[in-house]
Amino acid sequence: MEYQFRRNRLEGTVFAEFSMGHEVLGRWFAEDLGDDNSRANNILTQIILIKSGSKNQWRHVGADLTIDIDTEQVRVFANVIDFEEEHYLDDAMNLYDAESESYCGLEDFESVLQSWLAFINQK
Repeated sequence: MEYQFRRNRLEGTVFAEFSMGHEVLGRWFAEDLGDDNSRANNILTQIILIKSGSKNQWRHVGADLTIDIDTEQVRVFANVIDFEEEHYLDDAMNLYDAESESYCGLEDFESVLQSWLAFINQK
């Protein structure tokens, strides 16, 4: 999984681009997480609790995207996916999965999240 973080210095906004198959992670980092240090640190705390066995999983439902973290992997997905699964839309109506859902290993995600924190703290 390759990624790149960028900052729009004029507007102060941050962007994350991820390799094919993980594009939704870029949306999640830029739109849901943004440059909120405390939220990123809270997620790192949740990961530590999961890795230590104190918790089995953690979920955060955002406005457009949801993140699920368990002992092995992280799943980020568009909230509309749950709607689609419940209502069994025609295959022609399905979203392109790579832009709406992605999985990665827990350790890989933790590493990316730490890189994101280092990036947003560079001002």
